[in-house]
Amino acid sequence: MSRLMLLGLVLLGALFGAGGTWLAERAAPGELGPVDKARIGAEVRAYLLANPDVIPQAMQRLRDRETGRIVAGSRRAIETPVGSAWAGNPKGDVTVVEYYDYNCGYCRAVLPIIDQLIKSDPNVRVVYRELPVLAPSSRDAARASIQAAEQGKFARFHQALYAGGRVTTASIAAAARTAGVDLSKPSARADRELAQNLETAQRLGMSGTPSWVIGDRVVSGALPLDQLKEAVAAARAR
Repeated sequence: MSRLMLLGLVLLGALFGAGGTWLAERAAPGELGPVDKARIGAEVRAYLLANPDVIPQAMQRLRDRETGRIVAGSRRAIETPVGSAWAGNPKGDVTVVEYYDYNCGYCRAVLPIIDQLIKSDPNVRVVYRELPVLAPSSRDAARASIQAAEQGKFARFHQALYAGGRVTTASIAAAARTAGVDLSKPSARADRELAQNLETAQRLGMSGTPSWVIGDRVVSGALPLDQLKEAVAAARAR
């Protein structure tokens, strides 16, 4: 095995916690003497100090690979909307899934950005999934949202509730009236849907709302339009 390849293995070990030269020794037992180990270790350290951006890039690729496997195994559950909780092209080649909370100001802020994305890309589909993590009222709002989606009135309810300010029992009822949603019709699947969303978010390491699943990648935060477009383009290229 070439010395360059051994150095690469040591670098991988340093990046991913595989014990430094342990990885190289496993691949080429007996080829590294004490002097080689010391020299290669020093070269790896010098390289990482000179190129610190390598570490977050490598870690991001590792996270993307791990979450990509989870997304691939749960894609149908993640990308299949509840009722009318979707927008854009129903046959779009890329699906953008937003996990949101009605008490999240950042989620409110991305509403026009999602609209711009849909207008600028005729082949994108957006799916909305409730992730009620910020307050008890978030769960009440999420249940009402699922009722609205099942009644085919998600979009108007979604907009009306965000426009209504702080989420309360009164603001949920007002949004339902605006959208024509009958809240007296309980959803048999609401609690199951919310439990599934929370479990999926935990498995994918989502750090808050809004969080996104775009292709095989998971991203958190209020993304500007250009970053959403970049993520869609990357998913489309894959």
